[in-house]
Amino acid sequence: MGFFDLFKQSNINQGIEEYKRTDDAVLLDVRTPQEYQEGHIPESKNVPLQQLDNIASVAWDKAIPLFVYCYSGSRSRQATGILQRMGYSKVNNIGGIAAYSGKVEK
Repeated sequence: MGFFDLFKQSNINQGIEEYKRTDDAVLLDVRTPQEYQEGHIPESKNVPLQQLDNIASVAWDKAIPLFVYCYSGSRSRQATGILQRMGYSKVNNIGGIAAYSGKVEK
């Protein structure tokens, strides 16, 4: 694995700060479309866990840093493993939006 494995299951608030400091990064919400519409972190892209085969629509380059979250951190943990097996090299599980203290968009 690599540098981003150091942040595996980090605090989501710290993860968002790291995302903001990372050039060309993608903030990936792997919850369902309904959950995403109910409230999501600004700038995040929604690709549900069950549809990760569509990840190229938001991250075509497998070297793009991905910061992955869900509701509690469980689906994002699953998603990071799947993305790594798909060849994405900079995958960071930042946990769940339930612990997020920043602005949420609807």
